Amino acid sequence: MIESTSKPFSAPNLVVASGLNAEPVTPEVPGGEKFGGRILHGGAYVNATTFKGQRVLVVGMGNTGAEIALDLCEHGAETTISIRDGVHIVPRDLFGLPIQVVATVATRLLPLKINDALFPVILDFVLGNLSKHGIRRPSQGILEQVVKSGKIPVLDVGTANLIRHGRINVMRGIAAISEEGAIFEGGEQRRFEAIIFATGYRSGYQNFLRLDDSLGAQGVDPSIYFVGFRNPVTGLLREISKEAQSVANSIAHRRGKTA
Repeated sequence: MIESTSKPFSAPNLVVASGLNAEPVTPEVPGGEKFGGRILHGGAYVNATTFKGQRVLVVGMGNTGAEIALDLCEHGAETTISIRDGVHIVPRDLFGLPIQVVATVATRLLPLKINDALFPVILDFVLGNLSKHGIRRPSQGILEQVVKSGKIPVLDVGTANLIRHGRINVMRGIAAISEEGAIFEGGEQRRFEAIIFATGYRSGYQNFLRLDDSLGAQGVDPSIYFVGFRNPVTGLLREISKEAQSVANSIAHRRGKTA
């Protein structure tokens, strides 16, 4: 029995496809209530029009943060990115091919460790060495991070170039917010008129589905399926199409056995 927002209904199977990015996550930063400017999550960002001519801090450099920073900079905002941890950045296209295609081929031909050793050399050649601009790589390689942490690299569409040319500033992790701006790790302070938290999302299915995470959904109830909760380097949409077909086949097989 499942209870929806309208009425309860029964179904032999449940497919949870609400996605990884269902609920925005905004960390509690000391002093946020004192800030005299505008604070918002990246999910509420529409475009750069209202930020033109302002000093804007983007907290976090995942794909969302990188693209928001790019848009802000290209439309007249003085843009800064705050990065707490290391980040892997890859170009959208490599050797004339989409990076997802390159990653798919590479993972089929070479072991993970060899790929993770080769990619930094190739990426420094393509994107330039960004460490001198305040961007460091995580200790885990690109593919190791995807496999172990489920964290995909930033797909660069121009942000790295603006960082290299000093048009987007890079600061350390944000430690506190003041009335006029932000204080960063190490104590440096800067003024901002707006702060955008590009700090990601959570799946949120735990709000309506109570499961023992240690067992996994399939271990608790084989009639519950998940689609779209893995983030492989080969592309989320590609994985969703494969998972959806697998779920459909599994349900059909179960129905055939009980018919």
